[in-house]
Amino acid sequence: MPLNDAAPTGTARPDAALRDAAEALADELTALRREIHAEPELGRALPRTQQRVLAALDGLGLEITTGHALTSVTAVLRGALPGPTVLLRADMDALPVTEDTGLPYASRIAGAMHACGHDLHTAMLVGAARLLAERRAELAGSVVFMFQPDEEGTDGGGAELMLAEGVLDASGELPVAAYALHVAANRLPRGLFASRPGIATAASDTLTVTVHGLGGHGSAPHKAADPIPVLCELVTALQTFVTRRFDVHDPVVLTVGSIHGGTKANVIPGQAGFEATVRSYSPTAREALREGTRTLLTGIAAAHGLRAEVHYRDGYPAMRNTAEELALASDTVARLFGPQRYFNAPAPTPGAEDMAFVLDRVPGAYLMLGACPPDRDYATAAYNHSPQAVFDDAVLPDGAALLAQLALRRLAAVSTAGSGPTDGGQAGSTSSGTTSTAHAGTAASGATGTAG
Repeated sequence: MPLNDAAPTGTARPDAALRDAAEALADELTALRREIHAEPELGRALPRTQQRVLAALDGLGLEITTGHALTSVTAVLRGALPGPTVLLRADMDALPVTEDTGLPYASRIAGAMHACGHDLHTAMLVGAARLLAERRAELAGSVVFMFQPDEEGTDGGGAELMLAEGVLDASGELPVAAYALHVAANRLPRGLFASRPGIATAASDTLTVTVHGLGGHGSAPHKAADPIPVLCELVTALQTFVTRRFDVHDPVVLTVGSIHGGTKANVIPGQAGFEATVRSYSPTAREALREGTRTLLTGIAAAHGLRAEVHYRDGYPAMRNTAEELALASDTVARLFGPQRYFNAPAPTPGAEDMAFVLDRVPGAYLMLGACPPDRDYATAAYNHSPQAVFDDAVLPDGAALLAQLALRRLAAVSTAGSGPTDGGQAGSTSSGTTSTAHAGTAASGATGTAG
């Protein structure tokens, strides 16, 4: 049933027509989401998911291109009226997690689960494509639908690859704005949208350290160069480093998640190592972490007569919401569902998201959407990435409606302001590469949807 039955007293009437149209898609979007959920795929190669998306988009008159280096889907909807381009994005990949929810549509793939809700994101974006295709006559410009593999970084990340393969040029011009949603299994009440202007998520990098010593017998450590106690000292020194060297108003997080070394109790290993995830919000803090950890770790190891090999791998940058685009998004939530359905988050999350690469190039906004089932307490429910994470399908129409309305309003705003026309193009044309052509007409029924 709809999460919001009527506009709150004293507020502007929501766009009931679009909301109702989205609710009419609820069964199709739920079926699509659950089929994707039951057969999760990891990383860049999502062939079954890609085929389901292509089938769901068939008949909408879109220009569809699939990726080369990854199983992405890029679809362009050309409006009947001239105007600029808006991009809408959904990630599609699952996590290497064994599901433990007991749901009738639970993962049938051992060691893989849609524990972060990307199956919902995929279904929502399909719904937005359906809604916008039905409104082509009022669409002043083009919409690019970006269906992205590997947000979780299983194979290194998917957004950069899609950018390299030209997703921002898919319509023939750079989008004026880009939008995306992410569901939360807890933290937010069901149906509540949340975001903030400026930095929304952290940069995420990986620190890999190997301490090289000299192996030997555990009974004679003086004849070896034991890397284990030095490694332990490095781990504890890092915690002092991040709390003493960084401004509390520009915080960082450094978590050592993996330590490895040695094979037997009485054998001193020749080397030992650890890996850590490093999160920061500003370029200044990110660079200070990169340089400071290297200096600290190599110096401590050298003081013990050992050598620390330090590798710092850049991951996703911090993601920034454009104030104007987020204002449009929050106002669109209020118009569709009422102002009580939007929450302005007081602080960014230390989670990471490769939508940041898109928002580095294009103004835009990224919002969270509470999807905790009503029979659970969102404050204590299993978190995204948990084997017990459960998401409520009832939010699918709302996500689809918001994405569609954002595109409509953003294009209308630019066109009203006098933006020049786009290059046009014929609906239903195809692009080079591994390509699927969508034909004009009635769409087939959908079968089968955090950030890191």
